[in-house]
Amino acid sequence: MSVALGLLIPLLGTTLGSAMVYFTKKELNIQFEKLLLGFASGVMMAASVWSLLIPAIDLSAGAQFEWLPAAVGFLAGMLFLLVLDHLIPHMHLDKEEPDGKPSHLKKTTMLVLAVTLHNFPEGMAVGVVFAGMLAGNGAISVAAATALSLGIALQNLPEGAIISLPLKAQGVNKHKAFLYGVLSGVVEPIGALLTLAMTPYVAGILPYMLAFAAGAMIYVIVEELIPEAQQGDHSDIGTVGVALGFVLMMILDVALG
Repeated sequence: MSVALGLLIPLLGTTLGSAMVYFTKKELNIQFEKLLLGFASGVMMAASVWSLLIPAIDLSAGAQFEWLPAAVGFLAGMLFLLVLDHLIPHMHLDKEEPDGKPSHLKKTTMLVLAVTLHNFPEGMAVGVVFAGMLAGNGAISVAAATALSLGIALQNLPEGAIISLPLKAQGVNKHKAFLYGVLSGVVEPIGALLTLAMTPYVAGILPYMLAFAAGAMIYVIVEELIPEAQQGDHSDIGTVGVALGFVLMMILDVALG
């Protein structure tokens, strides 16, 4: 039951964030959006370090090259997302058509595709942590795995809002905008379940998998979230959001882990 709840908590965060379309009449304030983007970046950054990279290094303690699994896994995760970014076309939140006018259908489809693509490594991160816990490895406790799920859910709250509210502002029906937001998060429990299915085989490669998930998440932060938060004026608001998200996730992970 704790594993099932842990896998579904991130989707709940996306759902609650997407539900903001029912309570907000206007388009998302640009400064608030930057704060949310920065907050999501900070949460993912701290989760990558405390919940993924540090356990990967701890699990490699005593090996001849303790740093090797974390380094190889991290770079592999970055490379994986880099390849996907080139193979699967997507767009940033503010990208326009060549004539300067956004195509609502294309913008909607590509926006949801982009976020869905980048939600997969987050699901993998949750799945691999719970897989490590089920494998009976003392480096990962139930509390630590739950902390990561809660952190991803916190990150998904603004992400769900950032998807659904701009879609509503573009004229998309609020029910459809909510549905698009929720669907973008469905890939997370799917990714987690696929990773969790590897539990019987995960013990020997767990440090690599943890670092792989961290690399994939850091790629999303550097490639998508931070550039969006730093565009235009008031970039310092995004920086404040990063600090708040990082500290909150760090406290959550240390307190529960």
